[in-house]
Order: sequence, then structure tokens, then C-alpha cells
Amino acid sequence: MSAVLPAAAPSGFVARALRHPSFAIGAALTLLLLLAATVSLVWSPYPAAEIDIPHKLQGSSSAHWFGTDSLGRDVASQLLVGSQATIVVGVFAVLIGFSMGAALGLLASARRGWVEEGVMRLSDFTFAFPALLSAILLGAIYGPGLVTGIVAIGIFNIPVFARVTRAAANAIWAREYVLAARAAGKNRWQITWHHVVPNIASVLIVQATNQFATAIIAEAALSYLGLGTQPPMPSWGRMLNEAQTQMFQAPMLAVYPGLTIVLAVLGLNLMGDGLRDLLDPKLARKR
Repeated sequence: MSAVLPAAAPSGFVARALRHPSFAIGAALTLLLLLAATVSLVWSPYPAAEIDIPHKLQGSSSAHWFGTDSLGRDVASQLLVGSQATIVVGVFAVLIGFSMGAALGLLASARRGWVEEGVMRLSDFTFAFPALLSAILLGAIYGPGLVTGIVAIGIFNIPVFARVTRAAANAIWAREYVLAARAAGKNRWQITWHHVVPNIASVLIVQATNQFATAIIAEAALSYLGLGTQPPMPSWGRMLNEAQTQMFQAPMLAVYPGLTIVLAVLGLNLMGDGLRDLLDPKLARKR
């Protein structure tokens, strides 16, 4: 009779991740956000933009889980479909900041001297144009919209990633194995690609997670002000804006999108904190 083999144990990282409460809770909330966006692509209780005036401002019921707004639109459907804009803005804004900012940070760290000084001063100049101001400028030229929000938030992310990348890369350039690689005849770009990038990848991953959370808040703020996602596409920020006129008549209209934003940002921040602990070798040995 053959012996029953035990189930394969999860890898070290997965086992530590499951034991890390911050990462586990954050990952669960983030997966819930992604699941909501995915499900809304194929199904929602009602069409999110469907107006039904006779049934406006209804409370929670089996027909409308979170009630209806001042135009009779189903709140649950708007929350589900609104997650699509949140994901799209967050992903593309972080990609813009990550790709351009990391490239500038690596360039500054590899070249040093006047190149590093120029990149850092350019980052300081870009910091003078936060996402809101950039969205106002772009909105005045091209009009408000989803793309305007993505570009504005992406521009704000560039100096953030540039500074983080430069600081992390400078620490790697001072390591002994990098000095040995230079002595072996490798040029700056070979060292950057083979030694610097792999050793700062964890730092950039954690930063990307945190900037994703920041992008969600920025998108909600821009949509609240009418500079982000435009009707008829739902947006959590615009739902808050529309709910403020019904605060005394239907206060839950502001609670639902506000709570959704809080949970999404909380999940990403908790997951980022957990990743920082899990990817740090010193902290990993303690777990």
C-alpha cells in the first residue's frame, strides 16, 4: 500500500505573507477592489447610468442593495462600475510615474555630477505642479476627462519615483560588489542593469503600491471637482460631489462612496507596508 505524500508546503515568501497580518488584510481588500472592477465589466445589478426618477432616493432594499441616488440610479451599480475608473487611473498614472521617474533616477545615479543635479532640480520644479494644478492646466487646454486625470497624476508621480530610485540606487553604487564589477571592466549601464535594478526592485514595488493608493485619492478629488472622470461614466469622487446636496435627506449617499475609497486606499497602504516588511531581508529573517 503506497504511502500518502504530504501536501507541498507553500514557499517561504507565501508562508510569511500569509502570517503577516498587514499584508494579508491589505491583499484581501485589494483583491476585493480588483474583483469588483472585473465583475462590473460583465455584470452589475442595473445599468450604472440608468435614470429612474420615480424611484429616486430609495433606501437599501432587496431591489437596490445600497438604495438609489437623486436621479434614481442604483448606488451599488455605480460603485461597482466606478471601480473601473479607479483601477484605470491608478494603473496608468503609476506606470507613467514609474517608467519615467525610475529611468531618470537611474540616470542620475549612474552619471552623477551635473546630470544628477539637473534631474533633481527638474524633480523639484515638477513638484511645484501637484496633480490638481496640473489637471486644471490640462483641463483648460484639452478639457476635463479620464485622460486628463491620468496624465496629471502621472506627472506628479514622476519626481516621486525619480527621488526614490536615485536614493536607493546611490546606496547600491557604494556596495563592494559594484566596485568589483567596475574593476572587472563593466560600464555604468551594465552595472545599472545587472546589479542596481535587481537590488532596488523591491523598493520600487513598494513605492508603486503606495502611489497607487495616492492615485485613488487624487482621482476621487479630481472627479469631485469635475476635472476627472466625466458623466455618464460613474466615479466615486463625483458620487461624493452629487451626494453633498442630499446630506440631510439621504446621508448614506455620501457614506457608501466615501467608505469605498477609504477601504481601497487602506488595502493598498496595508499591502505596501506588508510588502516592505516581507521584502526587507533584515525584517524577513525575524519572521
